[in-house]
Amino acid sequence: MRREDGFTLLEVLVAFVIAALALGVMFDAVLGGLRATQTASQYQEAVSLARSHIASISHLDLAGRESQGDDGRGFHWKIRIAPAGTVTLARGPNDDPASTAATQATLYGISVTESWKSGGGERKVVLETKRLAPGAAKGG
Repeated sequence: MRREDGFTLLEVLVAFVIAALALGVMFDAVLGGLRATQTASQYQEAVSLARSHIASISHLDLAGRESQGDDGRGFHWKIRIAPAGTVTLARGPNDDPASTAATQATLYGISVTESWKSGGGERKVVLETKRLAPGAAKGG
């Protein structure tokens, strides 16, 4: 009776095929994770840039307008400001109606869009807010 030690060539080839398939799946998963991390980082940067644009708008800038520009690193911004309505504010209880003129305030809608190209397509983040400013609507 002959005793056989070791593996046959067929067993070794099957083991290599299984290992190659497993490594391919793991490699694809790692690449997918890296792409997702890069996309999340880009979204985070776009939100940060858009918030910065909103914070930079003062009540003096509030007028019906649109503007756009380049933030660098592939990001492009667009701001749209439009009056949403004007209201007359109530006088205070200590105000003399004969001497105090009615006070007006305008609510402005602000929309900031940050866009960039990624993965062969365009991605964007849109942040919208409203701001109240004294006076009647300016410019439109």
